[in-house]
Amino acid sequence: MLCDTVIDNLQPLYREGSARWCAMSQVPEDSDDDVEAAYISSDESGHAADLAARLRVKPSRDIWEVDEILYSLRQLPQAEEIFVLIEAGQYEETISLVSESERGIADQTAALWACWLGRSSLLARLMNLDVDPNSCDEVGRTCLHLSCLVGSEECTKLLLEHNADPNRWDSYTDRKATPLHCAASAKSLPCVKLLIEYGADLNAGLNERTPLHYAVLSDAKDVVSALLDAGACPDTPQVYTETPLHVAASLGSASCTKLLLDAGADVRAAMGPGRATALHLAAEDGHAECAQLLLDHGAHIDRPNFRGQTPLHLAALAQSVEVVELLTGRNADVRAQDSDGRTPLHGAIVRGARACDVARLLLSAGADPNAPDHFGYTPLHIAALNEFSACVLLLLDYGGDVTLRTNGGVSALSFIVRRVPDVIPRYLCKFDDAVHVSEHELGDVDCELTIDFRPLVPCLSRGEAELLLAFIEVGHKDVLKHPVAETFLYLKWRIIRKFFVLSFIYHALFISLYSLYILQIFLCEDVTCVVPTYLRPVQYLILLLNTCFLSKEMFQAFLDWSAYFRQWENWLQCGIILGVFLCTIPSWDTDNGAIRHNTSDWQHDVAAITIFFCWLELMMIIGRFPTFGLYVQMFTTVTVNFATFLLAYSCLLVAFGLAFSVLFSNYPAFHLPAGLVKTVMMMSGELEYEDIFYNNCTNSQIQYPLTAHGMFLIFVLLVTVILTNLLVGLAVSDIQALQEGAGLDRLVRQTQLVAHLESMLFSSLLTCAPKQLLAVLRWGALLTASHTRTLNIRPNDPRENRIPKELIASIYKMVASRKDTKRSIRKNNNYELRIGKCKGEEEKEKQVVKRKSYLYDRYSFESQHVERRKKTTSGSAENKGRPVSLNINSIQDICMVDIKTQLAEMSKKINRLIETNESRLNVIEKKLNDIQPP
Repeated sequence: MLCDTVIDNLQPLYREGSARWCAMSQVPEDSDDDVEAAYISSDESGHAADLAARLRVKPSRDIWEVDEILYSLRQLPQAEEIFVLIEAGQYEETISLVSESERGIADQTAALWACWLGRSSLLARLMNLDVDPNSCDEVGRTCLHLSCLVGSEECTKLLLEHNADPNRWDSYTDRKATPLHCAASAKSLPCVKLLIEYGADLNAGLNERTPLHYAVLSDAKDVVSALLDAGACPDTPQVYTETPLHVAASLGSASCTKLLLDAGADVRAAMGPGRATALHLAAEDGHAECAQLLLDHGAHIDRPNFRGQTPLHLAALAQSVEVVELLTGRNADVRAQDSDGRTPLHGAIVRGARACDVARLLLSAGADPNAPDHFGYTPLHIAALNEFSACVLLLLDYGGDVTLRTNGGVSALSFIVRRVPDVIPRYLCKFDDAVHVSEHELGDVDCELTIDFRPLVPCLSRGEAELLLAFIEVGHKDVLKHPVAETFLYLKWRIIRKFFVLSFIYHALFISLYSLYILQIFLCEDVTCVVPTYLRPVQYLILLLNTCFLSKEMFQAFLDWSAYFRQWENWLQCGIILGVFLCTIPSWDTDNGAIRHNTSDWQHDVAAITIFFCWLELMMIIGRFPTFGLYVQMFTTVTVNFATFLLAYSCLLVAFGLAFSVLFSNYPAFHLPAGLVKTVMMMSGELEYEDIFYNNCTNSQIQYPLTAHGMFLIFVLLVTVILTNLLVGLAVSDIQALQEGAGLDRLVRQTQLVAHLESMLFSSLLTCAPKQLLAVLRWGALLTASHTRTLNIRPNDPRENRIPKELIASIYKMVASRKDTKRSIRKNNNYELRIGKCKGEEEKEKQVVKRKSYLYDRYSFESQHVERRKKTTSGSAENKGRPVSLNINSIQDICMVDIKTQLAEMSKKINRLIETNESRLNVIEKKLNDIQPP
């Protein structure tokens, strides 16, 4: 094909600076970071905003494609024949062909091909034949256009000397370029100077793309300088159009950027609907040198684009450590929010190899790791969703709060457990480090242990039990058995138990009065009975207390409807409130204290059920106290287990109940549905064998004695003997395990109660309450804010009684088993208390960010910027026979510090060895130089 032949033969003719040559000989350099768009996912919002969507599509350096030009040239008359002659250097034959053609049909073809191929000698002979220097192809490209495209100085000069138009556009309808555009695109400085000398318009196409625009696109510093020196305008007159400065910043051409800025280019100019400045584009593509030049010339460092993104947002999304470091060093706002409420730190947590480096710079500059976007997602949520363990650890180091929730109520800890579970054991190291030896050695009598409770309290504005409650919600309730957590709960209970004592007194008084009222009213058997005079005030007091009870339940329901109705105890309390109202408002018709009308029958049923529920609720309230909570929890656990097992065998009981109702139809006790109750009673051992089979009363003879005896015997064996003992054994098979499980459940229940109380005290519904009273209540419910942030105990002192002995023993055992106590002391001293502003509050002043722990340094190598979660198969052959404790995370937790220390020491030894060898080699080389003769 002719086109393929032309392309193969043209490359040697093009200048290296020509855009044509670059288009055919080089592959565009695209960054790998631009291939994969960075997404911040949102499981709930469905937003999935593409924060890394490019602000612009980079324009091509070429005005026309090579194939497009070749196609137009091939359409000319006698194009193939003329091309073969010119390519072979047969200029005489070409001139003869042009001369012999009718009406100069082939002269334009020969002139265009000569310009395109850069054959100046042939073009000179054609010009002597009076060939039109402004000859053009079918789309309007003239000979001057083509000679400038290939950077042929000789052809360009020859055409201009023969009066070629230097300002002619390629087309009168869809104008793209003048010859000066072509020369600038080809980076041909000689052609540009010639065109300027012959009066070419420097600002042609100023509303769209000028020659200066294409010169910057081609990164032709000399051409840009020549155009600016000749008076080319560095800006465009229209608003929101692309300027040469935008192009230079986007391509990272520092030299062109400097030339444009020195010529007065406007750094404030915004481009297109995206309202992107040159600084936005430089930051987006990671061009630190261009960004520095723009900032030095007055670029607005925090100007937002149409999506509210500042240059720092785009630099973080581009994973450009250099630009982020530059912008943060110039005091860029690291807490600026875009239209979705996301900060640059949100954008830094993307799929890139330098995410941790960028995030570390932003955090060091004061970025808030707990800033939520409009969907409630914090950077910690994003890091966990993207499965970046290293970024999660880094954010935790800088105070990331795992208890913060999205608008859908999902905590960051929940994402961490589901996506990066390997972080959990590392995070729990903070609890281990919260205990350290303050004075003396561990075995001394005067040894003192300091317990720091602040790692358990990420933020005081939402209460102190939020973190422990989050661990319970994600299925890690065993965290409550950690000595620090259990000690915290013990002390916390001592602080807030006054609230529960008041609640107990209230319920005890309410239930006692209600029981007194029921006994006086519903036990009256006569038509009229004497009512004590004090019963009427008691009735009113019961209604008042019940109204207060109703108000409290409504307040709890408004806090969280879904959580309220998921708890069975709340349903029990609702039943109590309704039953009390139904039973406490009877219609009294009294005459001197005598009731004329008894209560209704249905009220007796409701009263019996309600009074049962009341005392059951009082038992559950007593179970909230640690002294009785273990036993109440054991009772609850056994009851639930027994009910579950009984439900599983319910079909067997129904089968016997129906069979007995048929066999003993003459016994009223076995009539349905009472027969099913009778069967359950028989299950407990109340068989009444003689009364059923050998009763002398009339109408009680057994009608089917053989079947009845057989069925009764089977019931005794299967139900009374086997099933009953099986149920008891399954429900209370292991008392010790049951007691341990009940102890953990008691801690869970205690944590939930504390969190529930704190949620009520810190609720936004109390904004109308007196502030002083509210402050007193909140201050009295917090442990670390008002009473104890740290606790010092002497484990070897028998007089130590501030916490139970078993807690002291567990803490002592944990510290004794820890190898690196001194390291824990040093790291634990870096904790700081954050009582101030948390979620939903603005912080206008930047604060110095202190490291809270060193999880990232302990568990991440310096070269490990992004750590992807590794999927492990528990059933693999290599894991068989391996002890459970020796998994990857445990080995890493135990050995990481020692390995890093040994590597550091080895590196120092190697460096010293290299320095020694170099010094010796220098001495030997010096001696050899001295020995050599002159």
